[in-house]
Amino acid sequence: MAKIDARLRENVHLLGELLGDTIRAQHGNAFFEKIERIRKGAKAARRGSAEGAKQLEETLDGLTDDELLPMTRAFNHFLNLANIAEQHHRVRRRRPEESPPFETGVLAGLLERLKSEGFDQAFLAREVAQLQIELVLTAHPTEVSRRTLIQKYDAIAAQLAARDHSDLGADELAGIELRLQRLIAEAWHTEEIRRIRPTPVEEAKWGFAVIENSLWQALPNVLRHTDTVLARSSGLHLPLDAAPIRFASWMGGDRDGNPNVTAAVTREVLLLARGMAADLFLRDVEGLITALSMQTASAELLQHSGESAEPYRVLLKDLRERLQATREWASSAREQGIPEPATVLRNNRELRQPLELCYRSLHACGMGVIADGALLDTLRRAAAFGLFLVRLDIRQDSARHSVALTEITDYLGLGQYAQWDEGQRLDFLQRELDSRRPLLPPHFQPSAETAEVLATCRVAAQAAEESLGSYVISMARQASDVLAVQLLLKESGLQRSMRVVPLFETLDDLNNAGPSIERLLGLPGYRERLNGPQEVMIGYSDSAKDAGTTAAAWAQYRAQESLVEICRAHEVELLLFHGRGGTVGRGGGPAHAAILSQPPGSVAGRFRTTEQGEMIRFKFGLPDIAEQNLNLYLAAVLEATLLPPPMPEPDWRELMEQLAGEGVEAYRGVVRDHPGFVEYFRQATPEQELGRLPLGSRPSKRREGGVESLRAIPWIFAWTQTRLMLPAWLGWERALQVALERGEGDRLRTMRQRWPFFSTRIDMLEMVLAKTDAEIARRYDERLVAEPLQSLGDDLRDRLSQAVDAVLGLTEQSELLAHSPETLEAFSLRNTYLDPLHLMQIELLARSRQQETPADSPLEQALLVSVAGIAAGLRNTG
Repeated sequence: MAKIDARLRENVHLLGELLGDTIRAQHGNAFFEKIERIRKGAKAARRGSAEGAKQLEETLDGLTDDELLPMTRAFNHFLNLANIAEQHHRVRRRRPEESPPFETGVLAGLLERLKSEGFDQAFLAREVAQLQIELVLTAHPTEVSRRTLIQKYDAIAAQLAARDHSDLGADELAGIELRLQRLIAEAWHTEEIRRIRPTPVEEAKWGFAVIENSLWQALPNVLRHTDTVLARSSGLHLPLDAAPIRFASWMGGDRDGNPNVTAAVTREVLLLARGMAADLFLRDVEGLITALSMQTASAELLQHSGESAEPYRVLLKDLRERLQATREWASSAREQGIPEPATVLRNNRELRQPLELCYRSLHACGMGVIADGALLDTLRRAAAFGLFLVRLDIRQDSARHSVALTEITDYLGLGQYAQWDEGQRLDFLQRELDSRRPLLPPHFQPSAETAEVLATCRVAAQAAEESLGSYVISMARQASDVLAVQLLLKESGLQRSMRVVPLFETLDDLNNAGPSIERLLGLPGYRERLNGPQEVMIGYSDSAKDAGTTAAAWAQYRAQESLVEICRAHEVELLLFHGRGGTVGRGGGPAHAAILSQPPGSVAGRFRTTEQGEMIRFKFGLPDIAEQNLNLYLAAVLEATLLPPPMPEPDWRELMEQLAGEGVEAYRGVVRDHPGFVEYFRQATPEQELGRLPLGSRPSKRREGGVESLRAIPWIFAWTQTRLMLPAWLGWERALQVALERGEGDRLRTMRQRWPFFSTRIDMLEMVLAKTDAEIARRYDERLVAEPLQSLGDDLRDRLSQAVDAVLGLTEQSELLAHSPETLEAFSLRNTYLDPLHLMQIELLARSRQQETPADSPLEQALLVSVAGIAAGLRNTG
C-alpha cells in the first residue's frame, strides 16, 4: 500500500504532539495516558486485535463523568488538526522535483487538448471570457465549527505554510513551533460549540468573512493565472470586464421554512453587503493611491484630473471619498432608513470608470507593467464582486405565494385562488400581469404571513438591480407558480425584470419539469417578461430524500435533457441552477467530475450551483484552496461546454430506467413502508439531539411529522454520525444486485467506462461506502435501539453488505478504493480517532436519554462535541 506523504505525516504528528502537550498542561499526565491507551487500543482493534478491543473498552468504561467532556474534546481537536494538515498538504510548497497539483495545470492542459481538437485560438479566448459561473453561498446549518475556531485553524495553516521553507534556521523553526503551540492552546481553551443559534444576519456576516479573508484574494489570482495561460496558448488576454466566476448568496434571502428570515433581515443584509464591498474596495483604493504616484498621464485622464503633479491620485482620492460616503450611508441606513445622498456610488459603472481610466492611461504612457499589478486585480474584483459584493437570491415556498393570492382573490370577491385549476390560475395571472391597474387596494389588510410575503417583494422592488440574483420558488410544480411570483412582484412596485426560478425538488416534480417549462414558454407575453435566460433549479437534496439517490440521479439527468430540448425548440437560453448539497446523499461530490457528467448541452457556458455549510470552508476558506477549486470550476465548465459527454446509448438508458425503478422501490420500501422505520431512525441515530445543536438560524423541521417533515440536512447528518450513511446508498444495493443477477455486468462496466454520468455516480457510491462502518452502526443499535426494532438494523446492515458486494462486483476490485491506497490509509488514520468518539457518543446518548440534563451540563456538552468531532473526522455533515 502506498503511504501518506511523509511531510503530511510529519505535520499530523507535530500537531498531535503539540495538542498532547496542551492537554497534559491542563489535565496532567495520567489523563493524557488514558488518551494514548484509547488511541492505541482503537488502532489495534481496527487491525483485528482482541486485546486491543478489550483495552479500548476497559479504558472507555473506566472514564469518570468529569473526564467524558475533555476526552471527547481531545479526539475532536485531533481530527480538526488532521483536517488542517491535509488541507495545507494540498497547497504546500512543491520542491523542484515534485509535480504541481492537478488543479494548477488543468486549464492549460484543457486548452491544448481543445486546440488539438481543432478549436480556433481566438474562439477559445472568447469562450473563456464569456463563461458565466455563479457559485451561490448558502447558510445551510452544517458548519459545526465556530467562526472563532475557524480563524485559529486558518492561523495554524499559515504557520504550517511558514514551516514549509527549506532554508529555515533552528531558531526560526523553534519560533514557528512556539506559535503553533500557542494557537493550539488557544483553540483547546475555546468552547467548540456555540451556545446560541446564529441569526440570519450573523450567517450572512460569516459568508462575507469568507469573501473578505479568502475569495477577495483568490479570485484575482485565478483570473491572473487564466489570463497568463490564455496568453501563452493564444496570445490573447482576458478583457478587463470579464467575470467568468461570480458569487451570489442565500444568506439572509432564503426564507423557505425559516421564519427568522424576514423582509427587514433581507434589507439589512443587502445594506451589509454594500457596506462590506465599499470597505474592501476602500482598502484596495488606499493601496492604489500609495502606489500610483506617477505624473505622466494620458490626455483622457488629464481631462478628468485637471493639471496636477499626481493626476492618478486626484482621480482615486475622489473615488475614495465616494466609497467612504457609501460605507457610511450603508451603515447608517441599516438603523435609520435614510435615502442615499448624491455622493454614494449607485452602480458598478461608477466604481469601474475611474479605475479603467487609470488603467488605460498607464498603458498609453508605457507603464503597462504598473497597470497590470494591483490596479488590474482591483478591476477584476470590480467585475466579479462589484459594488454589491454578492447578488442576493430570495427563496420562498410556492405554498406561501398561493396563500397570499388566495387572500387577495377572496378579499376582492373573485373566489379562492387555491381551489382553482391550473387553467383558471393562468388566465387570472396573465390578465393581471397585462393590466395597468393595480390589483391590491390600498386598504387591503393581509394576514401576518401574507404581509411578510408582500414586504419581501417590496424589498426586492426597491433594491438595486445589481444587488439581487434570482427569486427561487421551492416546491414549484407548475407554470402558475412562476407567474404568481411575477404578479406579486409587479404589485409590490417592481418595474424591471427579475429572474423567477422554479425549483423542482421531488421525483414527481422533476419528471414534470419539462412539461411545466414547455407550458410556461408557450404563454402569451411570458417571453417578453423573461428578458434573459430561462433559469430552472434542479433540487438534489429533497429528491434524494424522496426517492433515494439511484432514482433521483436519473430523474435529475432526464429533467435536464428535457429542459435543454424544450428551450432549444423555443429558442430560449437555458440556465440550470444545481441545488447540490455537500454530501453524496444530497447530490454532492467532486465538482469537476459532477460538471463533466451533466447531460450534453446542459452546460452551455453557464453554470450555477449552491455551495453550502462546511463545504464553503473546506473549498473556499483558505485562499490557496479556493484558487484550486475555482480553477477546477472554470476548466470543467469550459470542457463541458466545448467537449460535452456523449449521449447515452439507448440500451444504457433502458438499463438506467430499470436501475432507477428497482432503486426507488427498495428505498421507499424501507423509508416509507416499514412501520417501524421512523422510530428506529430516531432511536438509532442522534437525530433528536441534533435539534439541540445550535448550528444555523433555520429550524431542523419544516413541520411536525415523520421523515418527510425533516429537512434533507439533519436527515443526512444523523445517518453520518452512526456511519451507516443510509441515504447515500439505500436502493443501489437492490438495483445493482438485480442487474448483476440478470447478467448485465458487462453492460454496467461499459456504462462505467464510457458514460461519465454513470461512472461518476458509481465513484461517489464507492467513496461513501468506504466511509460506512457496519460494526460501528451495530454498536449504536445494541445500546440505543429497543429490541423489537433491532431486526430492522440487522436488515439495513445486510443491505449495506449487499451494496458493497455489488460495487466490488462491478468494479472488479478486492476492496473498496483499492485503486486509491492513499485515501484508504487516510481513512485508516482517522478511524483511530473516530472509533473512540463513536463509542463515547453511544454512551453519552444512552445517558442523555435516561436522564433530564440541562443544555450546559458537561454530559450535554460532551455529546455535542462528539457530534462535531465525528463530522470533522468524516469531512462532511449534511
